[in-house]
Amino acid sequence: MTLDKLRPYISGFLDPFVNGFDRVGMTPDAVSVIAGLMAVAAAAAFYLGGVAHPIWYVGGAIFVFLNGWLDIIDGALARKQEVASAAGDLLDHVLDRYADIIVIGGLAAGIGDYLLGFLAVTGVVMTSYLGTQAQAVGMDRVYGGLVGRADRLAIIGIVGFLAYPLETVDIAGLGLIGWLLVFLAVIGHITAAQRFFYAWNVLD
Repeated sequence: MTLDKLRPYISGFLDPFVNGFDRVGMTPDAVSVIAGLMAVAAAAAFYLGGVAHPIWYVGGAIFVFLNGWLDIIDGALARKQEVASAAGDLLDHVLDRYADIIVIGGLAAGIGDYLLGFLAVTGVVMTSYLGTQAQAVGMDRVYGGLVGRADRLAIIGIVGFLAYPLETVDIAGLGLIGWLLVFLAVIGHITAAQRFFYAWNVLD
Protein backbone atom coordinates (compact mmCIF):
# COMPACT_ATOMS: atom_id res chain seq x y z
CA MET A 1 0.00 0.00 0.00
CA THR A 2 1.47 3.32 -1.01
CA LEU A 3 -0.18 6.10 -2.97
CA ASP A 4 3.30 7.34 -3.91
CA LYS A 5 3.29 4.69 -6.64
CA LEU A 6 0.35 6.44 -8.31
CA ARG A 7 2.21 9.71 -8.91
CA PRO A 8 3.18 8.84 -12.51
CA TYR A 9 -0.48 8.21 -13.36
CA ILE A 10 -1.96 11.52 -12.21
CA SER A 11 0.06 13.88 -14.41
CA GLY A 12 -3.05 14.71 -16.42
CA PHE A 13 -4.79 16.01 -13.30
CA LEU A 14 -1.74 18.07 -12.37
CA ASP A 15 -1.34 19.86 -15.70
CA PRO A 16 -3.91 22.66 -15.15
CA PHE A 17 -2.41 23.51 -11.77
CA VAL A 18 1.19 23.24 -12.95
CA ASN A 19 0.43 25.43 -15.97
CA GLY A 20 -1.36 27.94 -13.76
CA PHE A 21 1.55 28.25 -11.36
CA ASP A 22 3.93 28.54 -14.29
CA ARG A 23 1.89 31.33 -15.90
CA VAL A 24 1.92 33.45 -12.74
CA GLY A 25 5.70 33.01 -12.39
CA MET A 26 5.77 30.69 -9.38
CA THR A 27 8.93 28.67 -8.85
CA PRO A 28 8.97 25.09 -7.53
CA ASP A 29 10.74 26.29 -4.37
CA ALA A 30 7.99 28.84 -3.76
CA VAL A 31 5.35 26.12 -4.12
CA SER A 32 7.29 23.97 -1.64
CA VAL A 33 7.29 26.85 0.85
CA ILE A 34 3.54 27.37 0.40
CA ALA A 35 3.04 23.64 0.99
CA GLY A 36 5.00 24.02 4.23
CA LEU A 37 2.76 26.90 5.30
CA MET A 38 -0.28 24.70 4.68
CA ALA A 39 1.20 22.21 7.16
CA VAL A 40 1.61 24.98 9.74
CA ALA A 41 -2.03 25.97 9.20
CA ALA A 42 -3.08 22.31 9.52
CA ALA A 43 -1.21 21.94 12.81
CA ALA A 44 -2.83 25.09 14.21
CA ALA A 45 -6.29 23.91 13.13
CA PHE A 46 -5.76 20.44 14.61
CA TYR A 47 -4.65 22.01 17.88
CA LEU A 48 -7.76 24.21 17.97
CA GLY A 49 -9.87 21.17 17.15
CA GLY A 50 -8.75 19.64 20.41
CA VAL A 51 -8.82 22.67 22.70
CA ALA A 52 -11.51 24.90 21.17
CA HIS A 53 -14.09 23.26 18.89
CA PRO A 54 -13.90 20.05 16.81
CA ILE A 55 -15.04 21.88 13.67
CA TRP A 56 -11.42 22.99 13.41
CA TYR A 57 -10.47 19.40 12.59
CA VAL A 58 -12.21 19.84 9.23
CA GLY A 59 -10.02 22.86 8.51
CA GLY A 60 -6.96 20.87 9.49
CA ALA A 61 -7.95 18.09 7.10
CA ILE A 62 -8.34 20.57 4.24
CA PHE A 63 -4.92 22.08 4.92
CA VAL A 64 -3.34 18.62 5.05
CA PHE A 65 -4.78 17.75 1.65
CA LEU A 66 -3.50 21.06 0.27
CA ASN A 67 -0.04 20.30 1.65
CA GLY A 68 -0.02 16.91 -0.06
CA TRP A 69 -1.35 18.29 -3.35
CA LEU A 70 1.22 21.10 -3.47
CA ASP A 71 3.95 18.61 -2.57
CA ILE A 72 3.15 16.77 -5.80
CA ILE A 73 2.86 19.93 -7.87
CA ASP A 74 6.27 21.38 -6.93
CA GLY A 75 8.10 18.45 -8.53
CA ALA A 76 5.93 18.54 -11.65
CA LEU A 77 6.50 22.29 -11.94
CA ALA A 78 10.27 21.79 -11.64
CA ARG A 79 10.17 19.32 -14.51
CA LYS A 80 8.03 21.62 -16.65
CA GLN A 81 10.34 24.58 -16.07
CA GLU A 82 13.39 22.32 -16.45
CA VAL A 83 14.86 23.58 -13.19
CA ALA A 84 14.90 20.32 -11.21
CA SER A 85 17.99 20.33 -9.02
CA ALA A 86 19.55 18.66 -6.01
CA ALA A 87 19.08 21.89 -4.03
CA GLY A 88 15.37 21.96 -4.81
CA ASP A 89 15.05 18.30 -3.85
CA LEU A 90 16.82 19.02 -0.57
CA LEU A 91 14.50 21.93 0.21
CA ASP A 92 11.45 19.84 -0.61
CA HIS A 93 12.50 17.00 1.68
CA VAL A 94 13.46 19.29 4.56
CA LEU A 95 10.12 21.09 4.37
CA ASP A 96 8.27 17.75 4.13
CA ARG A 97 9.93 16.51 7.33
CA TYR A 98 9.12 19.73 9.17
CA ALA A 99 5.57 19.47 7.85
CA ASP A 100 5.24 15.91 9.16
CA ILE A 101 6.57 16.93 12.57
CA ILE A 102 4.43 20.02 12.99
CA VAL A 103 1.19 18.37 11.83
CA ILE A 104 1.62 15.48 14.26
CA GLY A 105 2.66 17.97 16.93
CA GLY A 106 -0.59 19.87 16.40
CA LEU A 107 -2.63 16.68 16.66
CA ALA A 108 -0.86 15.60 19.86
CA ALA A 109 -0.99 19.06 21.49
CA GLY A 110 -4.70 19.32 20.77
CA ILE A 111 -5.49 16.23 22.85
CA GLY A 112 -2.62 16.78 25.29
CA ASP A 113 -0.99 13.41 24.66
CA TYR A 114 2.66 14.14 24.05
CA LEU A 115 3.86 10.56 24.52
CA LEU A 116 1.68 9.38 21.66
CA GLY A 117 2.84 12.39 19.67
CA PHE A 118 6.48 11.45 20.29
CA LEU A 119 5.93 7.84 19.25
CA ALA A 120 4.02 8.90 16.14
CA VAL A 121 6.49 11.52 15.00
CA THR A 122 9.50 9.24 15.46
CA GLY A 123 7.78 6.54 13.41
CA VAL A 124 6.99 9.00 10.63
CA VAL A 125 10.45 10.57 10.59
CA MET A 126 12.21 7.19 10.62
CA THR A 127 10.05 6.00 7.73
CA SER A 128 11.18 8.96 5.64
CA TYR A 129 14.77 8.71 6.85
CA LEU A 130 15.10 5.07 5.81
CA GLY A 131 13.72 5.93 2.36
CA THR A 132 16.36 8.58 1.72
CA GLN A 133 19.20 6.85 3.58
CA ALA A 134 18.94 3.95 1.15
CA GLN A 135 19.62 6.44 -1.61
CA ALA A 136 22.57 7.86 0.34
CA VAL A 137 24.27 4.45 0.36
CA GLY A 138 23.88 3.93 -3.37
CA MET A 139 20.37 2.57 -3.90
CA ASP A 140 17.37 4.25 -5.44
CA ARG A 141 15.14 6.11 -3.02
CA VAL A 142 12.88 3.59 -1.25
CA TYR A 143 9.15 4.34 -1.16
CA GLY A 144 7.86 0.88 -0.25
CA GLY A 145 6.33 -0.48 2.91
CA LEU A 146 2.89 -0.37 4.45
CA VAL A 147 2.36 3.40 4.51
CA GLY A 148 4.18 6.09 2.56
CA ARG A 149 3.83 9.86 2.95
CA ALA A 150 0.95 10.15 0.49
CA ASP A 151 -0.95 7.39 2.33
CA ARG A 152 -0.23 9.04 5.65
CA LEU A 153 -1.53 12.44 4.55
CA ALA A 154 -4.65 10.85 3.08
CA ILE A 155 -5.35 8.99 6.34
CA ILE A 156 -4.73 12.08 8.48
CA GLY A 157 -7.05 14.11 6.26
CA ILE A 158 -9.83 11.51 6.32
CA VAL A 159 -9.63 11.14 10.10
CA GLY A 160 -9.62 14.92 10.42
CA PHE A 161 -12.92 15.11 8.52
CA LEU A 162 -14.40 12.32 10.65
CA ALA A 163 -13.20 13.77 13.96
CA TYR A 164 -15.86 16.49 13.88
CA PRO A 165 -19.01 14.38 13.49
CA LEU A 166 -17.53 11.58 15.58
CA GLU A 167 -16.07 13.75 18.34
CA THR A 168 -17.73 11.71 21.09
CA VAL A 169 -16.25 8.38 20.01
CA ASP A 170 -14.17 6.88 22.81
CA ILE A 171 -12.48 3.49 22.51
CA ALA A 172 -10.34 2.35 25.44
CA GLY A 173 -9.98 5.94 26.59
CA LEU A 174 -8.90 7.34 23.22
CA GLY A 175 -10.84 9.32 20.65
CA LEU A 176 -10.27 9.24 16.88
CA ILE A 177 -7.26 11.56 17.07
CA GLY A 178 -5.65 9.47 19.78
CA TRP A 179 -6.11 6.31 17.73
CA LEU A 180 -4.76 8.13 14.68
CA LEU A 181 -1.56 8.82 16.62
CA VAL A 182 -1.39 5.17 17.71
CA PHE A 183 -1.77 4.12 14.08
CA LEU A 184 0.95 6.54 12.92
CA ALA A 185 3.29 5.31 15.64
CA VAL A 186 2.83 1.60 15.04
CA ILE A 187 2.61 1.64 11.26
CA GLY A 188 5.38 4.23 10.99
CA HIS A 189 7.90 2.09 12.84
CA ILE A 190 6.78 -1.04 10.99
CA THR A 191 7.22 0.73 7.64
CA ALA A 192 10.64 2.01 8.72
CA ALA A 193 11.65 -1.56 9.62
CA GLN A 194 10.38 -2.84 6.27
CA ARG A 195 12.48 -0.27 4.42
CA PHE A 196 15.52 -1.05 6.54
CA PHE A 197 15.39 -4.81 5.93
CA TYR A 198 14.68 -4.30 2.23
CA ALA A 199 17.76 -2.07 1.88
CA TRP A 200 19.83 -4.40 4.08
CA ASN A 201 19.01 -7.39 1.91
CA VAL A 202 19.82 -5.49 -1.29
CA LEU A 203 23.12 -4.23 0.07
CA ASP A 204 24.19 -7.40 1.86
